[in-house]
Amino acid sequence: FVKRCEDADDWSNLLTNPPIYGCCFCHLRDSPSNIYGLCQAGEQELLAATLKGKVVCFRYQDLQRKIRPVAREIQFTYIPVDAEIVSIDAFNKSAPKRGLVVGITFIKDSGDKATPFLNIYCDYEPGSEFNLESIAQSCLNLELQFTPFQLYHTEVHCGDGSSETVFLLSGHDQRIHLYKENASLHQFEEQPVERLFPELQELPSNVLWLNVLSIEQNRRLTAFGCQNGSVGLSLVNQKGPEILQNWRVKHDSPISTVLLFPLKQQHEGTDTNTEGSGSNDHSSQRQTFNLLVTSAIEMAVVYRNVEKYGLSRQLCLAESDQCDAVLCALVVDLDFDGQHELLLGTYGQDLLCYKFQEPVGAFEDKLQLLWRRSFKSPLLSLIYLDLDGDGLRELAVLTLKGLHILQHSLRTTADLVLHRLSTLVSRLTISSKDQPIENQDSEEESISISNEQRTAAT
Repeated sequence: FVKRCEDADDWSNLLTNPPIYGCCFCHLRDSPSNIYGLCQAGEQELLAATLKGKVVCFRYQDLQRKIRPVAREIQFTYIPVDAEIVSIDAFNKSAPKRGLVVGITFIKDSGDKATPFLNIYCDYEPGSEFNLESIAQSCLNLELQFTPFQLYHTEVHCGDGSSETVFLLSGHDQRIHLYKENASLHQFEEQPVERLFPELQELPSNVLWLNVLSIEQNRRLTAFGCQNGSVGLSLVNQKGPEILQNWRVKHDSPISTVLLFPLKQQHEGTDTNTEGSGSNDHSSQRQTFNLLVTSAIEMAVVYRNVEKYGLSRQLCLAESDQCDAVLCALVVDLDFDGQHELLLGTYGQDLLCYKFQEPVGAFEDKLQLLWRRSFKSPLLSLIYLDLDGDGLRELAVLTLKGLHILQHSLRTTADLVLHRLSTLVSRLTISSKDQPIENQDSEEESISISNEQRTAAT
């Protein structure tokens, strides 16, 4: 069932006021989920898998002229009643192909032994490519020879210049398995991972978490975290594919999450006190790529500018080891200032939010704990998406007891929009005064700009 959270004071255990508050809660009655049990399906739907073999779809629907949260169970075929779901993932096919693909790994307990499977659901019937009910009935059932862990999808560049989305599945056999669609046969097949991902060979241990980020010039960064604490990072030219550089580092406990993310940063040597510089001066900023690593017992760390420094420069997230193990992480811009915040979900039932602080003088930047929010059970997974289609994203938090949906304060967001519109109008006014009117056409254009200013102000 879904419960609406009418009283925002229920979420008042904070360091400072966070920009989000509780909206509704979907209770997973029969069984809890795990860290691999939540995924986004399409644009405005979530799939939460329980350990007892059930998959719940959460979305918002227009019911009697009101947007209401709705949760319903999806009957995916070829999942036995005694199955235990390990992981779930979904993606939309890369253009020009069409369709939603859902992957579910589970273990069937047949009494004598436990048998693992991977089910891939995809409907090729025109008109049903995005219909979850139809997709759930179109199954490719693959028996596995290893215990599955994370099921992850990423886009790869093909030899003909096109792109395709594939599944990557880690297992207890210390390998990563690649599943790619065979368009002629209308099904997915396992292919050697080294053909498209040469960096995922000779792994030091079982991979618990994998993350891939495409960057400019047809390159990608690939990061993985292992059960023995090893962290691997590779810079790859996707045209080959060819490994350009590899980095390795060893932590003291199993890695729960690795997450690559870009960040705007001041150029080294730039004077932030110079007039015209600062966060609004895009000419003095550059984009760097960073790696967030969380583990079972250590503090979470961010490796800075990994493309240049590899895994040699790190920042620790203070107090991230005070809430038991960090199980999930997310990097998003929650306050709409153009800079990312780092969210950590912990087994200690706390959601922690960190933000980079700009360096002052000769000191390097640091990560500051902005706020924390307590839940009633451990946090397992985080997703940031627009569930209700209003253009404003919600934060989905999967816990051991169910799915929480947190939304932004509409009043705070509206104030921010009005402030930015006012700033835009003032800039347009200044720019129009700097340009003299030379002819009638220019005068008409000025009148048009004034009308736009009045409209924006309204």
